[in-house]
Amino acid sequence: MPNWLLPENIADVLPSEARKIEELRRLLLDNFRLYGYELVMPPMLEYLESLLTGAGQDMSLRIFKLVDQLSGRTMGIRADMTTQVARIDAHLLNRTSVTRLCYAGSVLHTRPSGLHATREPLQIGAEIYGHKGLEADAEIQELALASLSLAGMTEVRLDLCHVGVLRAIVENDAKAQKRENELFTLLESKDVPGLRVLTQDFDVSTREALLVLPSLYGDASTIARAREVLPNLPGIANALDELELLSSQAGKASVTIDLADLRGYHYHSGVMFAAYVPGLPNAVARGGRYDHVGEAFGRARPATGFSMDLRELARLLPIAERKRAIRAPWGTEPALRQKIAELRKAGEVVIQALPGHENDQDEFDCDRAVVFENGNWTLTKLG
Repeated sequence: MPNWLLPENIADVLPSEARKIEELRRLLLDNFRLYGYELVMPPMLEYLESLLTGAGQDMSLRIFKLVDQLSGRTMGIRADMTTQVARIDAHLLNRTSVTRLCYAGSVLHTRPSGLHATREPLQIGAEIYGHKGLEADAEIQELALASLSLAGMTEVRLDLCHVGVLRAIVENDAKAQKRENELFTLLESKDVPGLRVLTQDFDVSTREALLVLPSLYGDASTIARAREVLPNLPGIANALDELELLSSQAGKASVTIDLADLRGYHYHSGVMFAAYVPGLPNAVARGGRYDHVGEAFGRARPATGFSMDLRELARLLPIAERKRAIRAPWGTEPALRQKIAELRKAGEVVIQALPGHENDQDEFDCDRAVVFENGNWTLTKLG
């Protein structure tokens, strides 16, 4: 096998694509800061127990594992940064007030998460800790949609769901609670025949509510339909109220309600959302509430947040225009070096031509040149 081949679903990022990703990263992080989010940088490696703590258990099959040569303990390469940020909030910052944190960094997956997905996403996201009210969920949803807008995404579909609906339905049915994992799988795939078989010995009201969940899919009017066909339980009413408010705060995004879309059910504790854009088969952003994520670190705090893959998002953007640049000869003359330094200080890209070589670059368009005329180094336009 040639030594330049990379593993499947792992790829180099070449100059023009790398610039798109980096500019997008800076743009989004700067916008997070305008909302008051503080940047944190968790480590790439942690002891496996920490990465798998609490909600991280679902990530077990996606984490690359290795042995630490110093301690002999098993370590993992992070497959998600959310649990790490929760550990920072719960164990290191230890604040009692509301805390807003953001992050950006590479994660590594043992398997791709979707069609044509990379196994090395560049994850960026934001989290709010310390407030259990819906105001935090609304802010996170707004920030996610604002991020997509900054990235140039004009057509966004926002899918909303709430784990409280299913939990309220099975809360008083012991048989349903024992089969919760199976229910989750069948509902996610909208397997109504499978649901009929699984729920045949459940309470009648529980069974009827579960069988109707896959059909509760559509625009915001689905919420009103759900109020009519689902049991009048406090947990369901509260979940639908929250979905109604958040759907009204979606701005220009088209809203879809799907009460059976329960991806992340065991991880989340309230509202969940996924954002889709044309050109990508997978969700470009995912988020929701997960109040129990810090519990295993000794300090449970209300929490809500979202994340997205910058590499996947950047693929949708048009090829960036080449940046205007200035060509200059290589030399040690003080006047030439001063002229180049002045141009760079003014923000210009100045590329010195090394002796005997031509410049071959994708990123820069040298439309001007530094030339020696009439005893001075001057800037001239190239034809």
